[in-house]
Amino acid sequence: MKTTYSYAQIWNISYPILLTLLAQNLIQVIDTAFLGHLGEVELGASAIAGIYYIAIFTIAFGFSSGSQILIGRRNGEKNLNKIGEIAVFGAIFLWGMALFIFWFTKTFSAVILQKILSSKDILQASLDYLDWRIWGLFFSTVNVMFRAFFVGITRTKVLTFNAIVMALTNVFFDYALIFGQWGFPAMGIGGAALASVISEAVSFIFFFIYLLYAVDLKKYGFIGIVWNHLGVIKQILNVSFSLMIQYFLSLSTWFVFFLVIERMGETSLAISNIIRSFYMIIGIPVYALSAAASTLVSNTIGAGKQKEVISLIWKIARLSLSIISVFIVVLLLFPERALSIYTSNPELIRESISSLYVILLLLPILAIGNVFFQSISGTGNTRSALGIEITTLILYCIWMWFVAIYLKAPLFVCWTTEIIYYLFIGIFSFIYFKRGRWQNKKI
Repeated sequence: MKTTYSYAQIWNISYPILLTLLAQNLIQVIDTAFLGHLGEVELGASAIAGIYYIAIFTIAFGFSSGSQILIGRRNGEKNLNKIGEIAVFGAIFLWGMALFIFWFTKTFSAVILQKILSSKDILQASLDYLDWRIWGLFFSTVNVMFRAFFVGITRTKVLTFNAIVMALTNVFFDYALIFGQWGFPAMGIGGAALASVISEAVSFIFFFIYLLYAVDLKKYGFIGIVWNHLGVIKQILNVSFSLMIQYFLSLSTWFVFFLVIERMGETSLAISNIIRSFYMIIGIPVYALSAAASTLVSNTIGAGKQKEVISLIWKIARLSLSIISVFIVVLLLFPERALSIYTSNPELIRESISSLYVILLLLPILAIGNVFFQSISGTGNTRSALGIEITTLILYCIWMWFVAIYLKAPLFVCWTTEIIYYLFIGIFSFIYFKRGRWQNKKI
């Protein structure tokens, strides 16, 4: 079946999302690269604290993903005047959520981390990071709604410029605040967190100015919003609540994985942070195409072209696999040179290679499985996506317990848990689309 979207159109929608994800993950990569030159404690702590923060933040991200699906559906239906209220009420809800998460983190994080971390040095460095990083919630939660709006209406080029501004801001302040350059204080791991907050604030200002001066606010219903129409938030939650739980469970389980690694020692944790950084950066094309798949599936269904959905997903999956194959070849040829970005310690580089090879085995499975999985959300059936997520995470945890705790296997064997996750995510998602019960889902 021929699809409405060509490879060029899919890529034109996807690459600005890719650049946005690159900028967001570049924050973690730059932090990891700079902190790797401070020491193993800082490198390991940034992994624990970073995933802890992201696990909390993904609750807001899940809400914005549901908003994006709704915006995409209204865009496909040509009900453009209904889009503004989704974006505005969604942003207000998320800012309120940010206030609650901020209070919760400030109040309980120290107690929680004290009970689950074995290294006092890792604990203190993690708290130093979180004390600054948590302020970014007030900007990042609204930024994801901006992203949902622009992706939902398939106007994603603005994300490219925002990504560039965000990345450059982060590079400057990371170097200045971690090492104390150009008159700034040397804050170490706290400086990495503050640099992330500043870059997110700059991103928010950029989006806000662009929205005011480059978007037809009347066309998309930003003007004339009925402010007592709180039913919009309920409508968003009907789609996004399952996603919020799904993302939180997924990242929380990954946080548990890193807690297990932390008990293997500071070196194992430092290696895992390096591998995590590679994993996230190399996977960016897949995540971008998966986000585009969710929106394009929603738009396609909104336009009444359900029969084109499966061929569209396969087209995006093939594009995802072809791009990721290039990264696999490069890293197979130059593993040591790639790892040297994060550390100059030859022993740390040598011990990281075997875990890196495991990730390279994972990437083809990720490239196809994640596209299919994110496409489920595009159909509006987020409860099915949550069911698949929970089932897969149970298998993930069983395998993690078996290899890491029962067998006490080497670190690279522990990383095979990621292969288990995406293998079953892909299988279950394929079965979902094969059954065909998604075609008439209304949202």
